[in-house]
Amino acid sequence: MQLKTILNHVQKHKSFVYDEARFVQDGHGQRIEVAIRSRKNGQPLCGECRQPGACYGRLEPRRYEFVPLWGIAVFFVYARRRVKCLECGVKAEWVPWAEGKQTLTKTYRWFLARWARHLSWKEVAEVFGTTWDHVFRSVRYAVMWGIVHRDESGVEAIGVDEVQWQKGHKYLTLVYQIDAGMKRLLWVGRDRTERSLSRFFDLWGKTIEPTLLFVCSDMWQPYLNVIAQRASEAVHILDRFHIMKKMNEAIDQVRREEVRRLEADGYEPILKHSRWALLKNPENRTRQQTVKMRELVEYNLKSVRAHLMREDFQRFWQYKSVGWAEKFLHEWCTRAMRSRLEPMKKVARSLRNHQAEILNWFRANGTISAGIVEGMNNKVKLTTRKAYGFRTYKAVEIALYHNLGRLPELETSHRFC
Repeated sequence: MQLKTILNHVQKHKSFVYDEARFVQDGHGQRIEVAIRSRKNGQPLCGECRQPGACYGRLEPRRYEFVPLWGIAVFFVYARRRVKCLECGVKAEWVPWAEGKQTLTKTYRWFLARWARHLSWKEVAEVFGTTWDHVFRSVRYAVMWGIVHRDESGVEAIGVDEVQWQKGHKYLTLVYQIDAGMKRLLWVGRDRTERSLSRFFDLWGKTIEPTLLFVCSDMWQPYLNVIAQRASEAVHILDRFHIMKKMNEAIDQVRREEVRRLEADGYEPILKHSRWALLKNPENRTRQQTVKMRELVEYNLKSVRAHLMREDFQRFWQYKSVGWAEKFLHEWCTRAMRSRLEPMKKVARSLRNHQAEILNWFRANGTISAGIVEGMNNKVKLTTRKAYGFRTYKAVEIALYHNLGRLPELETSHRFC
């Protein structure tokens, strides 16, 4: 089977035909060059408005890089015609396999973009003998096309969170769609300020306002302020995950302070290797952690008291009635304020300040969870780690949309694997 036959099967273009294919080897390596010519009596299309016009000469031949075959680079060679357009003047003709002055074919750009979901951009460039810049531009092209063509209707629940992407307290604000049937990244913004999240509502506000029912976030005050102002009709939920995370951080702080105090007073290091025994739920502890916990409860330790307060709070999530859950929350916070454990008192004050948003978890019947958001955040970190970090905000933004946005792709007659 000849190469022209294969190309006509996988990459056929109306008004153009494949001509001679030749093997070339020079100082730049080996490659296959396939000449393309326009059909006789076919009118060229204007590169600006894509309207037919009269031929006004030809430009110099240009090589367009295609998908490699058998590990050999493949190029299309074509001399574009100049078009005398009644609207735009004299312009270079439009060709269906490339855009503008791009030297990569559309097919090759989608090919690189699809592989960039599985490998780092550097690895894709090395495997297919191209440059990092070509891979980046291909991914950006796929992302821009996907954003324009994605379905933005029917968003009922969103999750808002922040992720550190560079050292020096450089954060990203991330907004996810967390509906039962669709979990994807909707928007990425620089920093974690009120202005950052406001830009999301400026862009998406009119689209999601008719359907938005739930907003899930943590207790970061700038986010709370914007959500209260811009999504007041939706039920704002402070999820179980974030609350228990705050409580675990308080227990760990109590433990660290107590370790230092016992060491200064000359007592035996009873709390050594006790961190996970205190932080894990009983059903998740290992055998050694279970034994360690049995040892700890024999002592009158602040760390154990903080742990027992957290275990007692777990009953809060078993309530079905908002009224009974509110009563339990009030009683637990009162006990915590009398515990003389400052980290736990800080948690109690935070729970009181955000009581309405916490109780919304029951109004949503526990169906909206920030665990989904945390899972997406892990994928964000994996994307960043796979690339060994990104130097620019634009690069990380493109990579996150590409990997987490569930963007549509251009349908082609053949998909290269």
